[in-house]
Amino acid sequence: MATASHAQAAVAEPLTRPRPRTATRGRKRRQVRARGGIVWIAMSGILLAGVVFVNVAVLRLNLALDGANANRVKLRAENAALQSELSSRLRSAQIQAQASRQLGLEFQDPSEYGYVHLSK
Repeated sequence: MATASHAQAAVAEPLTRPRPRTATRGRKRRQVRARGGIVWIAMSGILLAGVVFVNVAVLRLNLALDGANANRVKLRAENAALQSELSSRLRSAQIQAQASRQLGLEFQDPSEYGYVHLSK
């Protein structure tokens, strides 16, 4: 029995040689990886371009809004000045009417005023 097991041990399984790698197989993997990297770079670039486009559009809208707000503030200031002027003109007419009614005062033309020089 020792010889039978020894004979079985002497016969080894046939060696299978690993298949030689061909240059085209490795090159294809590198090309696929390179193409995948290029695709990711292109997609990232498109995404960043979209973000920049949106930011520029928002900045333009903010500038337009600032201009509209400045115009609104200017118009409100002009309206307030006009209201004040109108109020003062209406009030001065009322004051003149009241002065002539209650006190008997009349408006005189400024060209008719005479001045007395007290220094002489």
